[in-house]
Amino acid sequence: MKKIVFALTLAGALSLVGCGKHDKGNDRDMQSPNIEVAEATTDSLTLYNTYPGTVTAASSADVMVEVSGKLLSSHFKSGDYVSKGQPLFTIESTVYRDAVAKAQSALSTAKSQHDYYTRQYAAMQKALEADAVSKMEVLQAKSNMEQAEASIRDAQAALSTAQFNLAKCTVRAPISGVINNASPSDGNYINGEGAPVKISTIYDNSVMNVRVYLSDTQYEELIANNGGISAPVYRDVPIKFREDIGGDYCADFSYVSPSVSSSTGTLLLQGKLGNKDNVLKDGMYVTIQLPYGTDAHAVLVKDASIGTDQLGKYMYTVNDSNKVVYTPIKAGPLYQDSLRVVTSGIKPGQKYVTKALMTVQRGEKINPVLTK
Repeated sequence: MKKIVFALTLAGALSLVGCGKHDKGNDRDMQSPNIEVAEATTDSLTLYNTYPGTVTAASSADVMVEVSGKLLSSHFKSGDYVSKGQPLFTIESTVYRDAVAKAQSALSTAKSQHDYYTRQYAAMQKALEADAVSKMEVLQAKSNMEQAEASIRDAQAALSTAQFNLAKCTVRAPISGVINNASPSDGNYINGEGAPVKISTIYDNSVMNVRVYLSDTQYEELIANNGGISAPVYRDVPIKFREDIGGDYCADFSYVSPSVSSSTGTLLLQGKLGNKDNVLKDGMYVTIQLPYGTDAHAVLVKDASIGTDQLGKYMYTVNDSNKVVYTPIKAGPLYQDSLRVVTSGIKPGQKYVTKALMTVQRGEKINPVLTK
């Protein structure tokens, strides 16, 4: 019996020793993880709103065909720079050349008749002095001469019109700029005599317009926070593109449309933008930021620390017990590319998680490592 009691006592002792070692291991496993955090800061800054817009050529012109005939040839490639007056297209001109020849013939006939009636009138005047003809015959000769003069004027006008139409068979560039594709292509018949037909467009890309549409409420905010609108409205506004296209672009916005569109509830804000390297193209999408006010004590956090779920924007903050707290916030504009203004949910100096956002859990106790 003594041997059995001794064995049980020894087994219990060993069991206690083993439990003691396991508890130490659990203590190590339960140590709080090191998680990088930062403190919400404050700063005085100008607040901006972002507005979408488009780039358009400051000047453009449609290339129109105003005669009828087959399109014989094009004298450019799509994307070429063309100069004002440069030949672009050749339209079949047989009908118009014939019209010029006919008008020239009619003019020659009218001049011949005028010469005849002029000599006749001079002869009638001399004959009248000798009483060889009546005054009525002289007046008739003068009328014939004047009618011949009118016929010359009509023939000259018809010839001018015919020559003008013939000149239209060579379609020239109305402005200088970059030209797009022709439609239709060579060999097609164009009926442009009755109503001009657009066949291409030229864009003068040397200067571009930046067109931004503001809602009426946004416009009212700009007025209220900037003490009115003056010309130019805004100077040197940075223009942002979807991708980095190289170089910095800024525009002076100096035009505000005089009325709000009744159909869209917006009004146009427009600025000029230089394009000396011809990088900018008509129709490119841009964004601009316009100031609408100031905040002397704006709360700032790292933008990368903000998450989004079905409820909206949130952050993981750290309370006084170093536990992670799910905190809904309202986010404002971006500041200096990496910071975000928080308008509610975060207080100055409050700690928030900056990394391991996907691994931390609500209520988890951490060892916060403060970073700047």
